[in-house]
Amino acid sequence: MPIPDYQTIMLPLLKQLSDRKEYLFKDVIALLGKQFKLTEEEMSELLPSGQSLLFANRVGWARTYLKKAGLLDAPKRGVVCITERGLQVLIGNPKKIDNNLLKQFPEFVEFQNIKKEESGSLEQTDLTQVEKQTPEETIDLAYQSIRQSLAQELIDTVRRLSPAFFERLVVELLVKMGYGGSMKDAGKAIGKTGDEGIDGTIKEDKLGLDIIYIQAKRWQAGNVVGRPELHKFVGALAGQGAKKGIFITTSTFSKDALNYAPKNETKIVLIDGVQLAQLMIDYNLGVSVQRSYDIKRLDNDYFEE
Repeated sequence: MPIPDYQTIMLPLLKQLSDRKEYLFKDVIALLGKQFKLTEEEMSELLPSGQSLLFANRVGWARTYLKKAGLLDAPKRGVVCITERGLQVLIGNPKKIDNNLLKQFPEFVEFQNIKKEESGSLEQTDLTQVEKQTPEETIDLAYQSIRQSLAQELIDTVRRLSPAFFERLVVELLVKMGYGGSMKDAGKAIGKTGDEGIDGTIKEDKLGLDIIYIQAKRWQAGNVVGRPELHKFVGALAGQGAKKGIFITTSTFSKDALNYAPKNETKIVLIDGVQLAQLMIDYNLGVSVQRSYDIKRLDNDYFEE
């Protein structure tokens, strides 16, 4: 089954604690995973940010909301248990527990009012969808949307560049990724090799122990790089006695090209337009930080006596 949203988790979480015992929260996550029949792969699925586990994060937010409503308590670090109010809610045999049910408790209403004041811009979004997401998921998904939009804008801009500018951009990106040492060293061969299928070279490391050859194709989206282009590149590498190459394009590679593996020891790395844009974002090339947010959590270690 799909990974349940945090509100769907609320009732099973409360029922899991109905025996009044104190549970380690990590054990509760595992028990709920079994109850929802989640696979190991689903239990290991990450948030879009890749910073935490999706299901564990949702259980965490279900716990937070139930605690804000007074149905759960956390008597000590990493431990959770049900409260008398939580038991009373279960006695009513609710079909589900969600934010609407929790609104009967003034503590939860106060908590929600604070959230609304801090995120008034959400009024313009799909509130039904937002209600199903934890705050971290909302932020993560918004971030991914902004990043995808930026990536598309980047690749559209790069496709309008001159071939020479694009070749320099490729080398600068590789330098930022740790290849070649200085830009002066790395880029001096650009446009000077004169070999078909090779646009430049870059040192594999700062000491220059090995050379990587580069092919940069500034093609529009409709032009797909096929296997014949890779054959030419491999031939050009062979002519230089080279074994390593990077083929970067602003478009895409055909299936045959992606499946192509030279029979000799030549190693080729393929980077398409989507990957290129993502790397430019990751290594701050052609982009600048407009705004940043620090998401902070309570430091339980600080409060231990």
